[in-house]
Amino acid sequence: MVVIKAKVIDATHLELSRPIAAPDGNTVIVSVAESGEEDDERLQWLATSAKALRSAYGESEPAYTPSMVRESNPEYAP
Repeated sequence: MVVIKAKVIDATHLELSRPIAAPDGNTVIVSVAESGEEDDERLQWLATSAKALRSAYGESEPAYTPSMVRESNPEYAP
């Protein structure tokens, strides 16, 4: 699977940030991460995800400081 960004040209057209390896006429699957209106199902998924994340880290989990990072990720931008 390849994840790339695309700019919405209109309701049925996207401009990809880079070419993909798919011949003309082939079908691709596009997954859209929509932002905007929040619905009940989305809020339930968020609450479940937050609960699972909290259970992964205990109260005694150490705080990691930037000085503890051995190798930074150049693609990370907070």
